[in-house]
Amino acid sequence: MTDPKGTSPGDESRPDLFSLGLDALICDLDGVVTDTASVHATSWKDLFDGYLKDRAARDGEPFIPFSLAEDYIALVDGKPRYDGVDSFLRSRNIVLPWGTPEDPAEAETIRGLGARKNILFRAALGRDGVTIFDGAVAVIRAFKQAGGRVAVVSSSKNCGPVLDRAGLSDLFDAMVDGLRAVEEGLPGKPAPDTFLRGAALLGVTPEASCVVEDAVSGVVAGAAGRFRLVVGVDRGAGEEALRAAGAHCVVSDLGEFLP
Repeated sequence: MTDPKGTSPGDESRPDLFSLGLDALICDLDGVVTDTASVHATSWKDLFDGYLKDRAARDGEPFIPFSLAEDYIALVDGKPRYDGVDSFLRSRNIVLPWGTPEDPAEAETIRGLGARKNILFRAALGRDGVTIFDGAVAVIRAFKQAGGRVAVVSSSKNCGPVLDRAGLSDLFDAMVDGLRAVEEGLPGKPAPDTFLRGAALLGVTPEASCVVEDAVSGVVAGAAGRFRLVVGVDRGAGEEALRAAGAHCVVSDLGEFLP
């Protein structure tokens, strides 16, 4: 796949986002528009460290903490919540039953741990609020003023509450979040289905749209969907990893595209 300037993943050039004739931007939320990625990461660490400590004490195993630098980026970031729980635990040779959606946070199941993580995240969100990447918001508003449409595609089931908390509920023309993905049976990232659904809701084609992602799994999804442009935002995944996953260009903030 090549972008309109003939570049392919791995090229160093950065296209002018406003001169490509794009109909739509399809953006991830966490790490692109808001900094709840850091809240999510902390919540994941609190969840897994607590569980692993309890398990180590119970089974007489050594406690090896969850690593934000390695485990979070490689196994959890960008994935639907339950997939992230399962992925990390399997990396530690821990296989738990999935359980049911009604499992309480105390249940030792994938869904139980997922419920526990959500409680931790909601508490942190209410306590710390949401940090907004102003440059990204400025680019999105400028793109809309130029006649484009914008969707948010997030694996999180808390996408709506985060937008409300940040005062950005009016920013997007369409939203595909974790709740909608479950309702419609859409596989999560790295599958491209949620991004493709976002394009469909906007009434645009992937060939005329740009995906913006900070997670490797999201960049893989954008590339798999054959979107005209896939922009990686490096919030810790690393430029090399994002380019290898299929990003046509990598920036440190979407605001770098401001005209």
